[in-house]
Amino acid sequence: MQIPTAEQLYSKLKTGVEELIKTKPIDKVFLVGIYSGGAWIVERLQQDLALQNPAGFLNTSFYRDDFNKIGLHKQKQPTQIPFDVDDAHIIVVDDILYTGRTIRATMNELFDYGRPASISLAVLIDRGGHQLPIAADVVGGEIPLPKGTNFVLSYNEQHLFDIDIEKEDVRV
Repeated sequence: MQIPTAEQLYSKLKTGVEELIKTKPIDKVFLVGIYSGGAWIVERLQQDLALQNPAGFLNTSFYRDDFNKIGLHKQKQPTQIPFDVDDAHIIVVDDILYTGRTIRATMNELFDYGRPASISLAVLIDRGGHQLPIAADVVGGEIPLPKGTNFVLSYNEQHLFDIDIEKEDVRV
């Protein structure tokens, strides 16, 4: 199977996010990236789309339903929501949609900050395997992966994205 490049996926995602933004009052639209891949994507979207509203960034570690099993994520950036969530149209951005549990945790955390007018979801890759009834509004690409493998997003100094496929670490 030929997998699109991360830049091809990003281009499609950017176009979809731009179209989604046009359906909302621009002064009430805010992007929120989930650390770490979603945060990288939001930083680039903010620049590429010349968005004026501040972006937010979420670390959902404490809101995950598997926190007692996996603990804190190795990257410990704090959540930053520099805008009023009440009545905001929030576009949550993440790199990979898999089970849907991270997105559920994200929504729980956002509601702790207020009551948004709407929450939309944009992801670079939807890999299937959803365990919750969560679907993205904007998808860069739908690329199924077998269990035991993961996509890993990276970017360079020019903020160009790359995607690799790795086998999961098996912990004994």
